[in-house]
Amino acid sequence: MPQVHPNFVAGEWIEGSDVTANINPSNTNDVVGYYARGSATDLNNAVAAAKAAFPAWSRTTPQIRCDLLKKASDEILARKDELGRLLSREEGKTLAEGIGEVARAGQIFAFHAGECLRLGGEAMASVRPGVGVEITREPVGIVGLITPWNFPIAIPAWKIAPALAWGNCVIIKPADLVPGSAWALSDILVRAGLPAGVLNLVMGRGSVVGQALLEHPDVNAVSFTGSVATGRKVAAACIASSPMKRIQLEMGGKNPLVVLDDANLDVAVEAAINGAFFSTGQRCTASSRFIVQDGIHDRFVAACVNRLKVLAVDDALKSHTHIGPVVDQGQLDQDLAYIRIAGDEGGKLAFGGEILTRETPGYYLAPALFTETTNDMRISREEVFGPVANVVRVKSYDEALEISNDTAFGLSSGICTTSLRFATHFRRNSEAGMVMVNLPTAGVDYHVPFGGRKGSSYGSREQGAYAKEFYSSVKTAYTFA
Repeated sequence: MPQVHPNFVAGEWIEGSDVTANINPSNTNDVVGYYARGSATDLNNAVAAAKAAFPAWSRTTPQIRCDLLKKASDEILARKDELGRLLSREEGKTLAEGIGEVARAGQIFAFHAGECLRLGGEAMASVRPGVGVEITREPVGIVGLITPWNFPIAIPAWKIAPALAWGNCVIIKPADLVPGSAWALSDILVRAGLPAGVLNLVMGRGSVVGQALLEHPDVNAVSFTGSVATGRKVAAACIASSPMKRIQLEMGGKNPLVVLDDANLDVAVEAAINGAFFSTGQRCTASSRFIVQDGIHDRFVAACVNRLKVLAVDDALKSHTHIGPVVDQGQLDQDLAYIRIAGDEGGKLAFGGEILTRETPGYYLAPALFTETTNDMRISREEVFGPVANVVRVKSYDEALEISNDTAFGLSSGICTTSLRFATHFRRNSEAGMVMVNLPTAGVDYHVPFGGRKGSSYGSREQGAYAKEFYSSVKTAYTFA
């Protein structure tokens, strides 16, 4: 019998009701590991354990929490090569990207270890004589975390670390497709010395474990990252529960990269290729729409095609690989469907879009670039979540700005220009939560807020000091002396 990685509930490693095989998308013959799938009962037990642990954990000193998070950070960083390899095997991003993501997770824990010692408040004078006012922040309570498959360790890290730093107890349900990195992270935190019940890992299907989490009356808050459709269901369930739950949603994007005539061509092409196609395009911040001015359009397209020709699509663990496989067959089918749709709508396939055969069986797809598209086509409006991008030709900056904002999403946007006037105007008028100038739309530092507008995000920002807005609650107290 193969070894099965168990769930962690109430301070104990426990078997699940089922088992799932974690398959390497670079080599579908390679089983990364076997992982337990939990049940609604397991989730309920996890909530009970968190509820029991909360009174003591929420009143621990900041130094205790700081030391635990710093210990976890140190181990993550010391093992970044090993954990990065695990991540790349289970998710398919290149080894360099996998190691980089693990390092980011370690940095996130180090940052929030420091945040434990920066927990402050305010003392104010009342408008009434003899009355003092104290404003403090307290933990929310029991927090449910539902994380996606595309960043298997970074997103769990940027949800778990602030939750623990502010004294909350946590139940994490990672994506069923890639449980390995979240399991390894949970194991590190357990061995760092977290008391029983403070962190609970319940792996399994969203329809089972996730639904039980959303419906449980003792869960006080839910942070979710995933698709818009699922996010709407999460929000509806949290609002319908009694009592209502605090909600934080990070969802999709259809991120524009504007390229103006005055742009440095090399800078623009690098920003476009990196933002759209690295990490196999499986990033919510990926550039999926290139909005390019007439004067540079043809040169930009030709340069992008030439750059794509030399990118190696192969096994994520091979040193020469630039782009790894798509994560699984379902995502590959979705990517291919949108490639067909773009062609049917009149888009011209300038490069790629075909399935590739490599030494090992995997979900290999040549990155696809479409030209002669308009912003009303489905390829311009719906998130593909793969290595697929399209070019929309525009005549002016004003038209480029209008089209970039003409979307149901508002996560990230970018502009390539040497004009300070256009760069400044775009930063102010782009309807996105994050704006990049002469940089890829994907790539946000771990110590700054992450999030968007419109259909991309709902609730307070993630990451950095802004994470406190979700993981803590403000209390105003009066004292009459």
